[in-house]
Amino acid sequence: MRVLLAENDLPTGQGLFCALRDAEYNVDWVRDGRAASLAITASHYAVVLLNLHLPGTGGMALLKASRDAGNKVPVVLLSAHDDPEAHARGLDTGADDCVLKPIVMRELLARIRAILRRATGYATSRIGDESLGLDLDRRTLLLQGCESSLSAREFTLMHALLERRGAVLSRSQLEDRLYGWGREVESNSVDVLIHAIRKKYGQSLIRNVRGLGWSVM
Repeated sequence: MRVLLAENDLPTGQGLFCALRDAEYNVDWVRDGRAASLAITASHYAVVLLNLHLPGTGGMALLKASRDAGNKVPVVLLSAHDDPEAHARGLDTGADDCVLKPIVMRELLARIRAILRRATGYATSRIGDESLGLDLDRRTLLLQGCESSLSAREFTLMHALLERRGAVLSRSQLEDRLYGWGREVESNSVDVLIHAIRKKYGQSLIRNVRGLGWSVM
């Protein structure tokens, strides 16, 4: 899944970037408010990690502008100061969570998983149902009551399809979920990935709508 990290402190940013990559997220890292604003507008992210004190457009102003524009991307505020008033203002402005530095990575990853569950309307680490679902914590596929492991890209693709179950997602929408900046996208990468998933779990798992894209039911 793709994450936007908006953090101008280099040691903090580098640590978060590496830890998120190790957790198999695709991470785009920006260091000022203008770049963050452009990224949020141009790309689809599972979650945005937003420093409250970015240079240029500050995190609070950026959050307000994003929500005023109707963007519903989940946002976690990163704060270096234990300021309850600022944190409350951020949550009231539309942030989904607020994390105080220094950041405990295990806690942050758990908070991200909780936000992803809420975004799809589920209260536990599992989304979907016994016939077809995902465990966001273990990154496994649930199919007809059986559970099996997925690769990082397989998990990302299935999460994108299950997040909008029944909707048809285009090739470009799936590529946007699968790849971060600086990663070359091969012309048939989505087809190859879907073929691999169907080979393991059956042709009927992912439905192709000719000329439009793919969906799961």
